[in-house]
Amino acid sequence: MEGGGNTVIKPPIDVDLENQRPVEQRIGWREFFKFMGPGFLVSLAYLDPANLQTDLQAGANYGYELLWVILVGLVFALIVQSLAANLGVCTGRHLSEVCRAEYPKIINYPLWVLAEIAVISADVPEVIGTAFALNLLCHIPVWVGVLCTGISTLILIGLQRFGVRKLEFLITFLVFIMAACFFGELKYVKPPAKELFKGMFIPKLSGNGATGDAIALLGALIMPHNLYLHSALVLSRKVPNTTRSINDACRFFLIESGFALFVAFLINVAVIAVSGTVCLEKNLSPEAIQNCSDLTLDSSSFLLQNVLGKTSSTLYGIALLASGQSSSITGTYAGQYVMQGFLDLKIKVWIRNIITRCIAIIPSLIVSVIAGPSGAGQLISIASMILSFEIPFSVIPLLKFSSSSAKMGNHKSSKSIIVISWILGLGIMGINVYYLITNFVQWLIHDHNLAKIWKIFIGIVVFPLMAVYIIVAIYLMFRKDNVVISEKASLATTSDQD
Repeated sequence: MEGGGNTVIKPPIDVDLENQRPVEQRIGWREFFKFMGPGFLVSLAYLDPANLQTDLQAGANYGYELLWVILVGLVFALIVQSLAANLGVCTGRHLSEVCRAEYPKIINYPLWVLAEIAVISADVPEVIGTAFALNLLCHIPVWVGVLCTGISTLILIGLQRFGVRKLEFLITFLVFIMAACFFGELKYVKPPAKELFKGMFIPKLSGNGATGDAIALLGALIMPHNLYLHSALVLSRKVPNTTRSINDACRFFLIESGFALFVAFLINVAVIAVSGTVCLEKNLSPEAIQNCSDLTLDSSSFLLQNVLGKTSSTLYGIALLASGQSSSITGTYAGQYVMQGFLDLKIKVWIRNIITRCIAIIPSLIVSVIAGPSGAGQLISIASMILSFEIPFSVIPLLKFSSSSAKMGNHKSSKSIIVISWILGLGIMGINVYYLITNFVQWLIHDHNLAKIWKIFIGIVVFPLMAVYIIVAIYLMFRKDNVVISEKASLATTSDQD
């Protein structure tokens, strides 16, 4: 926010989004279908290659033990996604725009950089997943597939001129083909229901890598850029500025998001259950044992052979391709809204896609050339962990804004939602910090190949960064809001932000 005094920011009358739909002054249940779309589009991110990769590895390594992470993660995802939708409906602005109005530049610009890193980190699994799909379908090297991803999403974006809804339906249909495959395999392998419910409702982390896999699962489920996207997508439905209309819209978006995320939850559980059941069998072939020991997206089609037979590789490749491409499109739009909101800067979608994709291709290409498919699969897990560590810098502002009468007026979150949100959010952040510190210290102590002087140098650099991470999170939590909402739902600032 620039300037001082009581600057009033009027809510946008015509939001700069395509295909805005006017809604009746009185919103009834007959209008519900007009509000469908944003939740399902956002939910595609919960079925992206990063989720598949982390689900497959969690099942292969720990059986059903980490199912509780999926449950907690998606419950928290439902809460924060509904809060993001409510923020957009009630303020007429998406999350990044409210951040720009609220925070000074010294905070706003780092938040923008972190949001861009989140978008790029989310795009890396899409690049690798698409490359794996092309490897399965066309038998080309993974690194060549990585290069091909530079134009694949542009082609899909270009196809939108034939109708965005037709394209979204096609992509969603292909993704759910994969879901049907895993549900069919789930019925075939018949995992023990008792063990499934035990893993889902009894938290447990056993083994050296369980915490890391749990963090990767959370990073793949709670994507920071999804919050910016959801708060912007709901603006495509024009809601009358009345208490009843706003409440109805928030309720409809909650129902839609709840249904979409419930479907995503079932699919994620099915993937973990299939992976865990197949890989924990006692009579596995040597090839299956090798695949399960280092399970990646390109080696997991064997899990579906019981249902699909020889066509498992082809159908799995098609579904994986659809998963990667659909997630790429949502990531492109999220990046556009992030840049537009934080910087008040708009660029064309195809230019935005090229920038994000080129940055994501560089590490994917290097790793796939040097370390092959196995290294590329590990890069997906690393990207998911980066997303998990990014969570505080989008979730904390959202929770603060949603629980503030100054921002939301009478539509602020209830006390129970506020308490549950903060408990889950702080728990996830605490796990991240604990994992980061303990693993880094253990690495410094036990890595005998690294010279002592280098250990000291790395410690001098990394520990202050950890301190900054914690300090900024605390600052965002306890900073007093300066931007308020007037009776006419306009935004005003009470002090100079610069």
